[in-house]
Amino acid sequence: MELKMDLAQKQIITQQMIQSMEILQMSTQELDTYLEKLSQENPVVELLERPHDPEPRIQEKLHRQLEWLTSTDRQNKAYYQQDGSELDNESNLQDIRNSGVSLSEFLLPQVMSEKQPYRKILEYIILSLDSNGYYQDELSALAAHFHISEEAAGQFLAKVQSLDPPGVGARDLRECLLLQLDRKEDVLPCTRVMIEDHLEDIARQHLKKIADKLHISMEEVKAGCKEIRSLNPRPGNSFNDREALRYITPDAIVVQMGDHFEIILDEYQHPRFTISNYYQKLAREATDDETKKYLAQKLKEAKNAENGITLRTSTLAKVMQILVDRQYDFFLKGPGHKRPMKLTDIADPAGLHESTVSRALRSKYLQCSWGIYPLNYFLTHTAVSGEDGEDDQTAEQIKQKLAQVVSQENKKKPLSDEGIRKELEKLDVHISRRTVNKYRQELGLPDKQGRKEW
Repeated sequence: MELKMDLAQKQIITQQMIQSMEILQMSTQELDTYLEKLSQENPVVELLERPHDPEPRIQEKLHRQLEWLTSTDRQNKAYYQQDGSELDNESNLQDIRNSGVSLSEFLLPQVMSEKQPYRKILEYIILSLDSNGYYQDELSALAAHFHISEEAAGQFLAKVQSLDPPGVGARDLRECLLLQLDRKEDVLPCTRVMIEDHLEDIARQHLKKIADKLHISMEEVKAGCKEIRSLNPRPGNSFNDREALRYITPDAIVVQMGDHFEIILDEYQHPRFTISNYYQKLAREATDDETKKYLAQKLKEAKNAENGITLRTSTLAKVMQILVDRQYDFFLKGPGHKRPMKLTDIADPAGLHESTVSRALRSKYLQCSWGIYPLNYFLTHTAVSGEDGEDDQTAEQIKQKLAQVVSQENKKKPLSDEGIRKELEKLDVHISRRTVNKYRQELGLPDKQGRKEW
């Protein structure tokens, strides 16, 4: 028998490494939950109260964050002002929205005078409305749930549709607009027909086609379109949608300080913890083997968690610094100025594996003067490559230029996709006509005919 000895390297993944990787990919909320659970299951872990009076340096940072967030969070302001232009004539509804009243909270008092069991059915319909104020369920399902006929179910829905705001309870856009039209006076004769039969043509700006089909003038078609635009296609958007509202705790805040950006890691969001001195002393002095073994295991578990959080913080700091440095133009100028960036663009300079960077980015958010963004948002593929890599452009940047070309075109003679492609070449964007068509549709821009003004 011949004996042979081989040398080989093997990487053994320990339980501590697994735990560190799990902690690294946790979001702030997940880490919060993890530590709460750990403190309940492990007696040596003691959660500490968040400091009410942080040391002066930290206090100064937090104060600076508060002032900055209050004055410069442009994106969040935009969220709250969304659709505000559509509600200029509905200031009372805007006030309700700002006060945090949901659509159901506004509707339910309007059916309080109804007798049971009818009120129960109306409340059920109200609570089934989506965030736009539409009723998407089938009447047959409503009828089956309350053991009534479909005709009766339709009558109950009609009752909800008679409530304020106008258009609520509609099953689609067409019905929503017609419900609002029913409450208006001096409606143009063509407006109802345009809503019933030509919504798609209106969306595509095929006004001449509408005029020819209805045998009316272009002036009448434009007047009808103006009347339709005065209606609210999403009556539920006037209210606070609490179910859809997501509270995001950013893991890092990026603040401009002169000509550079400072990264402030949010280390104060998750409960801090300490390892109990009492149990550490007990582990040293215990004479019972089983007690010593149990405490040793719990102390090791707590120490591993502590090390995992320390590693999470240091890794996130390293990743964030490289991300901010590479995306400097974005933080300076805003959306539309992202540079192409892959996992390797962070992993290589950080000396980390791509999988580690991926875990660090997972479910993490940063807040800057342009709003709150998931870290994965900054991973962008190159859509057009430059000769030396310096002129690489992302799809987002190209779409911005495409939208610019369309906004500056002559609306009497709008550009075809081929025409847009040629204009983009003047801006150093070389893409095919097919790609122009794809990006235009993704931007929600109509085709040449749909953009034409008559």
